[in-house]
Amino acid sequence: MTLTNIFQKANHEVVGEAADGKKAVELHLELQPDLTTMDVTMPGMNGLEALIQIKTQSQHAKVVMCSAMGQQKLIVEPIEKGAKDFIAKPFDERMVLEAIERVLS
Repeated sequence: MTLTNIFQKANHEVVGEAADGKKAVELHLELQPDLTTMDVTMPGMNGLEALIQIKTQSQHAKVVMCSAMGQQKLIVEPIEKGAKDFIAKPFDERMVLEAIERVLS
């Protein structure tokens, strides 16, 4: 909800939301959004597995991963697997929007 509020406040359209990695992959492939944000930690299929599936099926997908502060080791692997950026929680609105603009430009 926090990211949705930040995006909408900045006039970005949120076209879908998923509660787990499997649904995130399905929605990404169905909706083909300009950008996908995904938490590293999700039930069922985690964010890293979902990222790999999305990038396998859609090489040009722009995915930004999210995770709690203090989990620096979780940043490297998603970037190596194709994530375009990483946003740390708790979310800072300015930092989120800067990351999104970097990835979309």
